[in-house]
Amino acid sequence: MSPPALTVDDLAGDVRRIRRERRVRRCFTVAASSTILVTFAIVATLAVQAGAFLLDVEPSSLWSDGWFPREGKFGLPTLFVGSFYITIIAIVVAGPIGLAAAVYLSEYARPGVRRTLKPILEILAGIPSVIVGFFTLNFISPQLIQRIFSGAERGNLVAAGVGVGVLIIPLIASISEDALRSVPQSLREASTGLGARKSTTVIKVVLPAALSGIVAAFIVAVSRALGETLVVTLAAGAAGGAQMNLNPTGAGLTMTAAMANLATGSDQVTGVGNAVKSLYLVGALLFLFTLGLNLVADRFVRRFRQAY
Repeated sequence: MSPPALTVDDLAGDVRRIRRERRVRRCFTVAASSTILVTFAIVATLAVQAGAFLLDVEPSSLWSDGWFPREGKFGLPTLFVGSFYITIIAIVVAGPIGLAAAVYLSEYARPGVRRTLKPILEILAGIPSVIVGFFTLNFISPQLIQRIFSGAERGNLVAAGVGVGVLIIPLIASISEDALRSVPQSLREASTGLGARKSTTVIKVVLPAALSGIVAAFIVAVSRALGETLVVTLAAGAAGGAQMNLNPTGAGLTMTAAMANLATGSDQVTGVGNAVKSLYLVGALLFLFTLGLNLVADRFVRRFRQAY
């Protein structure tokens, strides 16, 4: 007896399963679309409010010698200089330490040691910023920075930069370690077979092969340092405002710290005046800087990525 012939309905599958999969697909589509809509809403709000602020103020006030928004002084160079100092100091502190930790975990640590240290390193990345800021203000600044620089204030840009550097060390180490371990073992074996020492293999073979991932790790760390708020707010020493200061051992402000300080509340900020509108301009500039870093990182990774 021949088996019954298959029909189109038999090949269509279970109707209830198909309906369930359609509902799941719609849920994921809505979730993905909502993230795009929220992003566009944030960008649109920043653009509209920043434009309204620029129309209400004199252009000269944007280039004054200090950031005192409650007094009508919106000196953006003050914030740019502070953000630049914090970011550079943080990368100088975190870059060598994080990369060295990544090389050790990837190339020198025994498997048991790596299994122990890697989770600890990732846990360190989750330390709240307020704890690092408090540690920076009460230990790094008085015990280290003020002893090295005799004229340094208790709250200063160098101490804040070191604190931010401590905060991003695990970030650089973790991403760089993943990039190093993605290098094929055959490249290491080929270098060793040619008589190269371990250090030579690491420096001349493994690191260049993982260059795109390492650079991506540094770009992510720069973005993190540029966007850090609490550590700088607590440790940089400028609360209500700051004068233009090219000396990193003095108090200063970054873009994020200026926004946090201004938004913490006063009668002048809760209104619709230029002070609160300046927050949108600073936020828009910060968004553009971060977007630019991400675009540079993506372009660099695409150009130097090596497929094995």
